Amino acid sequence: MVTDGHNHTCAYSPDAKQTPEQLIDSAISRGLPGIAITEHYEINNPDSHDEIQIFNLDDYYRSFKTWKCLCHDNFNLLLGIEFGYQSNSEDSIRSAAAMIPFDVVILSNHFFRGRDPYYSDSCYRLSASERNNEYISVMAQMCENLDCFDVAGHYDYINRYNPDSSGRVLYDDCPKAFDRLFEALIYKNKSLEINTRSIMKLRARGETNVMPDRKVLSRYLDMGGSMISLGSDSHTDDTLGIEFEDTCEYLKSLGFRQTVYFRQHQPVFEQL
Repeated sequence: MVTDGHNHTCAYSPDAKQTPEQLIDSAISRGLPGIAITEHYEINNPDSHDEIQIFNLDDYYRSFKTWKCLCHDNFNLLLGIEFGYQSNSEDSIRSAAAMIPFDVVILSNHFFRGRDPYYSDSCYRLSASERNNEYISVMAQMCENLDCFDVAGHYDYINRYNPDSSGRVLYDDCPKAFDRLFEALIYKNKSLEINTRSIMKLRARGETNVMPDRKVLSRYLDMGGSMISLGSDSHTDDTLGIEFEDTCEYLKSLGFRQTVYFRQHQPVFEQL
């Protein structure tokens, strides 16, 4: 097993159902070498339907130190955060990222034209090419403009709630936008996340073609990208590490030989 680098708890993420204690117990019982707790942090959330906002980072750090005491010496509990990106929040993200000693910072885009696709299906009225090009272009922009992150989170979030059950984000939808994203990640030595929650949701719909688009990952590899992080994006303890085994095999079939997690912002590699 490899480290699960993306998880939420109800202590600081309002949409999560698991406590930190449940998450840690689940990880240890499943034999994971470690996990990162990466609570949501949405600065000036524009979606009035969404209760995810910000919280006191000093309180979070104090809480984390108590959770760390629940772990045995051979288990790696990492302090992380998931910043939701908007172009008007760049300075605030930079400031927040420097406030406490994070191990890992995930930078994600949860919005399309100011709405989270979880609450609004307006983005799914557009063609896949238009929707995905606009979304991936924003991800490229966030990785070009910010340096205070380690992992670009769930590039396929835009299709997670697509009513077209077979909908996936394809390289051919927006090759120039993907190339911009990959160039920024590779130049800055940042990691691309494979978010297995997306795989889980496709499989739950009865789809068989559930893995990320082969062309997306092959292009990343061809351009020189080698840093891949796995995150289950678990909000409940039964989804921790979900789909990791199949995803690791898929990555190996494409030519990847390792995944990466971050400790004190330094990459730590795990062999597939």
